[in-house]
Amino acid sequence: MTKGSAIAYQELLDELQKLDIKYEMVDHPAAKTTAEADAYIAGKIGVRTKSMFLKDKKKNFYLVIMDDAKRMDFKEFQELTGTKRISMAHDSDIEEQLGLEAGIVSPFGIMNNMAHNIQIYFDQDMLDENIPLTFHPNINTHTIFLSAADLMKFIKAQGFDYQIIDL
Repeated sequence: MTKGSAIAYQELLDELQKLDIKYEMVDHPAAKTTAEADAYIAGKIGVRTKSMFLKDKKKNFYLVIMDDAKRMDFKEFQELTGTKRISMAHDSDIEEQLGLEAGIVSPFGIMNNMAHNIQIYFDQDMLDENIPLTFHPNINTHTIFLSAADLMKFIKAQGFDYQIIDL
């Protein structure tokens, strides 16, 4: 069961303030796809990201964050990370592990993962652009813009580590 988008959103804002992380927020109608979300923020500078929640047959979980214009190559991901039999996680896994609904997956969902059983990967290309990254902030009626350094600061503050790979 998800904890409720509005609650998850407010908890995130509180956490960002506590960590002194600067961000810009754009309010918009609910976006069900990355294309819709991108349309709502057209003209603003920022890497349009996608956060893919994956799992393997042993129920290990992976969060892969990459430019949404890029196609995920599962075979290459497995070769780079040494994982096997990777697939998209089910909606129930997203709810259970991140406390979020499918379609609102972002790195901010790790706030709800007390088991710390998610491995986080960033695609190098996205970080090379040195412009803000964009995500849904645990709700799909807003888009947040923040620096990669601040996002990584947030991830570390949640007790997680991350790896940067070249997909």
